[in-house]
Amino acid sequence: MMHKFDYWSPTEVMFGKGREDETAAYVKKYGGSKVLLVYGGGSVERSGLLQRVKEQLDAAGIGYAEFGGVQPNPTVEYAREGVKRAIESQADFILAVGGGSAIDTAKGIAHGAANPDVDIWKFWSGEEKVQKSMPVGVILTISAAGSETSASSVLTNKATGSKRGLDNIAFNFPKFAIMDPELTFTLPVYQVACGVTDIMMHTMDRYFNPLDNELTDAIAEALLRTVIANGAKAVKDTHDYDAMSEVMWCGSVSHNGLTGLGGQGDFAPHQLGHELSAMFDIAHGASLSAVWGQWARYVYQNRIERFVRFAKNVWNITEGSDEEIALAGIQATVDYFKSIGVPTCFSEAAEIGVQSEEVLRDLTDRCTFHGARTIGTFQVLDGDDIYNIYQAANV
Repeated sequence: MMHKFDYWSPTEVMFGKGREDETAAYVKKYGGSKVLLVYGGGSVERSGLLQRVKEQLDAAGIGYAEFGGVQPNPTVEYAREGVKRAIESQADFILAVGGGSAIDTAKGIAHGAANPDVDIWKFWSGEEKVQKSMPVGVILTISAAGSETSASSVLTNKATGSKRGLDNIAFNFPKFAIMDPELTFTLPVYQVACGVTDIMMHTMDRYFNPLDNELTDAIAEALLRTVIANGAKAVKDTHDYDAMSEVMWCGSVSHNGLTGLGGQGDFAPHQLGHELSAMFDIAHGASLSAVWGQWARYVYQNRIERFVRFAKNVWNITEGSDEEIALAGIQATVDYFKSIGVPTCFSEAAEIGVQSEEVLRDLTDRCTFHGARTIGTFQVLDGDDIYNIYQAANV
């Protein structure tokens, strides 16, 4: 039976070569007159993209201030600095130029600047609800997080070691997303591979849930087949426009809610991975691939027919018993992760390595919010289950 759902995807998408040249027009369309440019490292500067954007804003008579230096696994501490910058510059529009880290930071800045009396971590911790925000636009340079068309934003609190996601349909969607695949051509291969992994996981964490929905499941399976095939091409040639285009669009569709409608998303691997990236500062996609195989083998018997369908419709595995087909589908996924160069256990991740019993217990404690929650819907996982999965990955 299809679960009840609300669906709203209001972000205007401009896709294709050179669409970043229309940035100023879209900022104006959504009411921007003074922009805060939010970006990460030096790549947007070295490529000339940032300069081109600033020249556009100048020509259109739109003022701007800059807030660069956003790092992967973006922090609430840095977003707070961005809030100060937005208020000081009297910005009325936040423009993220980059990938998920810049976009999630931009969303945090937008919420904080509109609510200057509230510390933004209270939104991410659930202590406060976002009641108003500022408009956000995106020029996407990394296909991965899907934050350009999603209602989600993830920040890490370095002071507490906590990584939290904020889902807010009313205020987290960007007003527009400019998506030119050529802007991703300069990415390192490993970053492309981590992005492909993140896209797959955003889809699989919705797909593996307690319910069946014919159309939604078919959309998810088609997306997975597409990103798997084109992801393999992209890591071989990051200048393959067709492959990078498919990966980019898969990234947006994977996290705009479409691939999970009518289901009850699981997202347990995401919760397991969040604790790894919070503790070890590992790339988000790599944190997910490092635990997915162990999670899948731990839970697949709870609803084996779903893993059989996955193996058949995504990997075209049809020979054998249900048990054999399900396990072969899991192994095919793990083998694919290895083929594109992302880790499938702790020892394959340079940032993690094999950990002590004490660290595994600490990760488990953090993942359960110190015993306050369980995770997952495909199979509800308590502290013992979470520990067992971490332990299985700790090889």
